[in-house]
Amino acid sequence: MGKQNTLNISVVIPLYNEEESLPELCQWIARVMETHGYSYEVLLVDDGSKDDSWQVVERLAAENPCIKGIKFTRNYGKSAALNMGFKEALGEVVISMDADLQDSPDEIPHLYKMISEEGYDLVSGWKKKRHDPISKTIPSLFFNRVTRWMSGIKLHDFNCGLKAYKSRVVKNIEVYGEMHRYIPVIAKWNGFDRIGERVVEHRARKYGSTKFGLERFIFGFLDLLSITFVSKFKKRPMHFFGTFGSLSFLGGFFITCYLIIQKLWLLSQHKPVRDITDQPLFFLALVALVVGVQLFLAGFLAEMITLNSNKKNDYIIDKHIGE
Repeated sequence: MGKQNTLNISVVIPLYNEEESLPELCQWIARVMETHGYSYEVLLVDDGSKDDSWQVVERLAAENPCIKGIKFTRNYGKSAALNMGFKEALGEVVISMDADLQDSPDEIPHLYKMISEEGYDLVSGWKKKRHDPISKTIPSLFFNRVTRWMSGIKLHDFNCGLKAYKSRVVKNIEVYGEMHRYIPVIAKWNGFDRIGERVVEHRARKYGSTKFGLERFIFGFLDLLSITFVSKFKKRPMHFFGTFGSLSFLGGFFITCYLIIQKLWLLSQHKPVRDITDQPLFFLALVALVVGVQLFLAGFLAEMITLNSNKKNDYIIDKHIGE
């Protein structure tokens, strides 16, 4: 028997070395929830903190039964923490937010209404006015622009930690690697395309320092490519590998035919003839033929793996009538 949704809101908060901000954040969330009369839970996912964050989580959970804690044995990353929180969440609406007090809990009621009343599957926050150094804002602008172009999703801030989801969205997606930045993209490719956006308050960091370096943009871009490829071709890998393999093979084949016909024609005209192996085009044709065969075989093997996968039919059912 699976867990049943019994709460209005689940707030999922991944954290890493945030012992100073947690008490203030949890008090703020509790105040907002009580003011609006929401039933709720707060899931604090400790991603292998090295400070006393877990001791703070234990104390907060003892003081407030709505607060729950999950602790990883080591630092797995924000995506892993979010994914675990999503699995454990019981609320009809799931809110994700950062633990550093830069996301305001006062935004929760607005996000909740957009999901529960306006029918959005996912609502992403937009930090229109940011309190971050230029080393974060400029790369973020670039990656948001690239992500909009590649995904077709018209959001301004994919990386905003403050988001709201229908429960069924987070139960049917998996977040790993650095893919927490692209949850709207993952949701869209899984059929949850009612995606909205809301301008949210972004506060200056009060405690500690950022836990992310510039490498996150490199990994994030690679993950975007991975999401785009897997989402489009995971059920039909031969369409990708086979197409490029066939084009490469045919290109090599036609170049080879051209070289052979050219040599035969020159011989018929009694003209000087270079050996085919002395011509650069020969090596280009040889490479194209080999690459074409390899790509085709890669597509064939991927297709066989897909056909024998236990998850080959993991389709998400929207509605069902009858037994």
